[in-house]
Amino acid sequence: MAMDPDTLAQLCATLRRFVDEQLIPAEAEVAETDAIPERIVAGMRELGLFGLTAPEEYGGLGLTMEEEVMAIFELGRAAPAFRSMFATNVGIGMQGIAIDGTPEQKAKYLPRLASGELIGSFALTEPDVGSDAGSIKATARRDGDFYVLNGTKRFITNAPHAGLFTVMARTDPGQKGAAGVSAFAVERDAPGLSLGKPEKKMGQQGAHVCDVILDDCRVPVSALIGGVEGQGFKTAMKVLDKGRLHIAAACVGLAERIIDDMLDYAVARRQFGRPLADFQLLQAMFADSRADAYAARCMVLDAARKRDDGRDVGVEASCAKMFASEAVGRIADRNVQVHGGNGYIREYRAEQLYRDARLFRIYEGTTQIQQIIIAKAMAAEARARAGL
Repeated sequence: MAMDPDTLAQLCATLRRFVDEQLIPAEAEVAETDAIPERIVAGMRELGLFGLTAPEEYGGLGLTMEEEVMAIFELGRAAPAFRSMFATNVGIGMQGIAIDGTPEQKAKYLPRLASGELIGSFALTEPDVGSDAGSIKATARRDGDFYVLNGTKRFITNAPHAGLFTVMARTDPGQKGAAGVSAFAVERDAPGLSLGKPEKKMGQQGAHVCDVILDDCRVPVSALIGGVEGQGFKTAMKVLDKGRLHIAAACVGLAERIIDDMLDYAVARRQFGRPLADFQLLQAMFADSRADAYAARCMVLDAARKRDDGRDVGVEASCAKMFASEAVGRIADRNVQVHGGNGYIREYRAEQLYRDARLFRIYEGTTQIQQIIIAKAMAAEARARAGL
């Protein structure tokens, strides 16, 4: 059930204060130490951030898609590493169970995920399988009352902290493509599961990724999400549509934050006896940035509302994710340019946010994958109109 407008406005105001008073002041510390302080994680739990979208009956806030993106517009204003800390619980690390899990799986895991006691993670990508998710090579072989999982998952967000992994693995080797893929809820202490070393990344320090290695990893049959083999790819696509709107909203939040930084610097910094904000070539950058962010915000809200109405928003989610991630990249680049030499210096944060923003065009489906999804849908619609 949707919140009343006053309650939603109060939630967004609370999140904005948390960002302004707690998260943004800690950005430099997180970037230098590559760790989010425990006091901030505790604050996230207290605010219920790990359970924003968990159903209310399991201790979450049960936000609709529109309410979720409104919340992420606010939380996305801080450096993206903060959002990553709780976002796998809000999205890909929990939604597979929330959407397609059995009642027993929901009761077992959702309350702990909603409280932040348990961190969820989504293990889809593999060393040779990124955008082509239907080519998953990890296997899950039935052995009596267990499945035996083998394979390596790569670049798994929050894996070093996770207590639960949604693992995509092939249960039917004879079926090529997506049809033979199933989803499993695999606990961190499952025999045969280990982690690789945390990766050193270009940006988003404080958000950690590593390999998840499955070496004859034994899980009970009850770990099969939904209790049905061959549904894993469908589960993944449901999760990714929602996740792409979440990421697009995070891009909007960061874009709006960067625009504020850009203007604050430009009105205070003087060259040739005038504020930078008075120079028309820079004003064009401000205007283009505002238009980019506004268009992205409108796209995200429109797609979120359609999803809440029960409509298929696969194309709209791809459009929003593609446009918003490209837009925040352009805006981050302009911000460095407006800062000039200072934009290349860490103290001013422009260079850090520029590096942070770059990842948005890659994860949850690259820009190129979104283009393919959109174009295929357009061609299918054209063929249908033509009766072909």
